[in-house]
Order: sequence, then structure tokens, then C-alpha cells
Amino acid sequence: MTYDAIIIGGGHNGLVAAAYLAKAGRKVLVLEQRAVLGGAAATEEVLPGFRFNTGAHDAGLFRQEIIDELALEKHGLSFISSPVAAFTPRLQADAPPLILWNDLKKTAETLSAISEKDAESFPRYIEHIRTMTAMLDEIILRTPPNLFENRFADLTPWLKSGLKFKRMGKQDMMAFLRVLPMSAWQFLDEWFESERLKGLLGSTSIFGSLQGPMAAGTAFMLFYQHLGAQNSGLASSRQIKGGIGQLSDALAAVVRAQGGEIHTETPVQKIVFENGVATGVQLQDGEIISSKIVISNADPKRTFFELVGARHLGPEFNRKVRAIKMKGSTAKLNLALSALPEFVNAPSGQEHLQGHIVICPSLEYLERAYDDAKYGRFSEQPLLDITIPSLLDPSLAPEGKHVMSITMRYAPFVSKKADCEHYGNHVRNKIIDTLADYAPNLRDCIEHSQVLTATEWQREYGMTEGSILHGQMGLDQLLFMRPIPGFGQYHTPIENLYLCGAGTHPGGGVTGAPGRNAAKEILKKR
Repeated sequence: MTYDAIIIGGGHNGLVAAAYLAKAGRKVLVLEQRAVLGGAAATEEVLPGFRFNTGAHDAGLFRQEIIDELALEKHGLSFISSPVAAFTPRLQADAPPLILWNDLKKTAETLSAISEKDAESFPRYIEHIRTMTAMLDEIILRTPPNLFENRFADLTPWLKSGLKFKRMGKQDMMAFLRVLPMSAWQFLDEWFESERLKGLLGSTSIFGSLQGPMAAGTAFMLFYQHLGAQNSGLASSRQIKGGIGQLSDALAAVVRAQGGEIHTETPVQKIVFENGVATGVQLQDGEIISSKIVISNADPKRTFFELVGARHLGPEFNRKVRAIKMKGSTAKLNLALSALPEFVNAPSGQEHLQGHIVICPSLEYLERAYDDAKYGRFSEQPLLDITIPSLLDPSLAPEGKHVMSITMRYAPFVSKKADCEHYGNHVRNKIIDTLADYAPNLRDCIEHSQVLTATEWQREYGMTEGSILHGQMGLDQLLFMRPIPGFGQYHTPIENLYLCGAGTHPGGGVTGAPGRNAAKEILKKR
């Protein structure tokens, strides 16, 4: 049997691409090496009764267009809302609590106890963020032009093709161009005086990257994290009922409903091609499956160097792929808890724990955490982004118990086997020690733990160097330059071989945009 399309990888972008192609009448086959779908956006029962979002916390960035076009809510996708966006614990008894609410007016009232100036600035800051993200909101669902085959002037019509962009005034556009290359430190310093507030807001600016908040271009990532529907000021955030794995289940249901096939525990050994044309894949057991096109959801380096083979590609192309900055630096600790952590000087009740709990007292704290990482060490005082999803969704844990997921930055990728053996334990201890300063009862509540470092992201999830973004999202690796200049349109030097993962435009995070864009581009060309 020859399929119309084989998709390598059952992560959310691979499933999005498969769903659109199947909906268009193509006979598709999705091949996933792991036993569960979703890649780094999966929900797994690590301990009986405890179900963790092993990778991504939530789906706040997932595109509403995809939800509507694929009718995902009819296939079981359901969101849970929280009144709280973020809470940042503090150790000082005289410091008022810092909570960002999804109610903008309530946030401004809370901030007034910390800084009257910041409380006054915050609504204007939110409006400014909305303006800055208006253009991004349009272009992430549009294939960038190939400026290396056409004139550079083609960039302007592409940008202007967005309706929201057309509504932006000249002053807004100039403001956008000004802040795009700025550091998050610079940008936030123009708006606020509270170090705690700037630390909390800037914590999203280094998402998935080995950069500090003083690095040029980190303001872009701050904007990127606001592309969803929330207006909290921190980042778009939406929890899925049943765990983020329900997103993959809903996408898989669409694929199957349209006649597509999905095989788990089916690793692909290599992409098969003849005379520079992809003709199918070879599985690890040696079986060859034929297809008219092959679409890889793997990162670019893994696709070209492992599945295709560098010898089949030109030296200049290989040089550019080899130069892609990966540099994974994200670790994840999942904890099964017998009771909730009790934070020092926290407000009464549980409401403040229902959003993100962020340990990042200031931007200086975050920059110093990066200082450790840039020399290959994990941070002695790390950024921690914590969620307790069982508070809003009790089905994720046994009655009276909870699941806690902690994302740590920074814990850089290590490649030496001798270092890897103890690295995970050191990272686990550092996260627990840091968090226990803020919640002294934490250690007594832990029943089980699972640590995932950049090494596990590579070994278990197939992400080169543990890069959860499939390549850093610096200004040199965005838009028409992602994954490399000349190949920002989801095609490759191998005819009938395409990319659809986070290593393509617009980048990482649980957006679904790369998968949708790739499918639309393939359907347009074929």
C-alpha cells in the first residue's frame, strides 16, 4: 500500500498536520516511536492514580483557529479556567503578596500595595503588549516568503497580508520595530519599578532558550508568550481537562475519523528516497512503507543528519543545519504529593495556587541563574515555574492528593555519559531545596518524583540536545530564517520531504501553528 503522506512523529504538530491532510481527503499514516502520543505535550500515569503533564504545562498558546477548523471540542477537548494567572512566593514577612489575576482590574488593585506607579502602568502595559502582538498573531499562521529566491521587498507584502497589521498605525509599527531586538530587561525597565514584578513578567522571556533576560531579542519571546487569549500580563495559559494529553487524543480522533492511521511504538529508522525524491520510510524492524510524501515532525538536525543522512545533502546545506543553535537548558520535575505545599507568608486558601507559581524574585536573579548555565553548570538559584493542575482537575490524582509539575531553568544539556548518571539527581535535589525554602513542608509531602533533564528530552523524546523548541528562537532563527535561510517554507532539499515541527516557522510552544502551516503549504503545492 502506498500512502499519500507519512508523518514521522506523533507530537501535537505532527497530529495537526495529519488532521488537516486527512480532512482534505489524503490517506495519511502517523508513526510515533513512543507508546503515547503528544511528544512533549503528553499526559502520562507515572505512578498509579497520578497523571502528569510530563512536558508542557498547558495549552495557552494553542491556536483557536485550529480548535475551530478541526472541531476539536466535539472530539473531547475541554478547557478549565483559573481566576489566577500567577503567584510569586516571597520569604520576607513584610512583603505583600504578588498575584496576577486574569481580571486586569483586580491585578491593578493588588499591585497598588507594592507600587502605586506600577499599578497605574500595568493596564497601559497590557494594552501595549496587545498592540505589539497584533502583527505576530497574524504572521505566525502564514508561510514566510523565500527571500533567497525572490526579492527582499517581498517581505513587506507578507507582513501587510495580515488584517490586524493593516490596522496598525505608523507609530505602532515603529514601536514594534524598536522593541523587537530589545532585551526583556530593557523593555520591562521602561514600564515598572518593582523588581519582583519585573522578575515575574520577565520569567517567560527566556522560555526554552539558553539566554538571560539581558540578551538582545528576549523581548520578542516575551511577546510570543502572549499570543493566546489571556490578558494577565504573564503569558497565555489554559489548562485542559484530563491533562494536556487530551489535546493529542482529540487530534488523533480527527485523524482516525477521516480515515487516517496512527501507529505508536513504531520508530522510524530512516527516510527512503530515490534520485533525490522521498518515497517512504524504513522502520527499525526493516519494514519499508511507501508514500507519495514524507513529513517529519522531528527537529531539523535529527531529520537531516539521522533520518536522511548528511552524505545525501550538500556541504553548504549541512553547514547551515549544523549551525542551528539547539542548547537545551530546561529540566522538569514532576512530584506526586500527599498534601499541598504551604508557602511562607502566602494568602489564605488555595486560589493563589491555581495558576502558575513562579520563583523569580528579580531579573538580576534570573540573569545570575543564566551566568551558571552559560558555563555549562545548572543554576544554583534557578527559575522555577510551578503548576498544581490537580487543584482545578481532581481527576489527575487520587482523592486528597495532588500532582505538581516544576519547570526549571537553567539545567544545560550534558553529553558525557559519566555526567548524565548523576546529573538528574543533582537537578532534582536543587529544585526541591530551592522550593523548600519557600514551602518548608514540601519534603514531607513528596510520595514520588520524576525528573526529566535535557538529556532525557533527547534520549526519550528524540529532541536533539534536549531543545524543547527544536532550536532556539533568537532573532537569527526566526521567520524566513527558521530552520535555516532559504528553507523557511517547510520544504527540504529532498523532493517530497517536508518539515512540520517546532523547528519551522513560527517556532516552539504548544501552538499547532507549524503543523497547520505545513499542511496548508503541502495542499497548496499539491
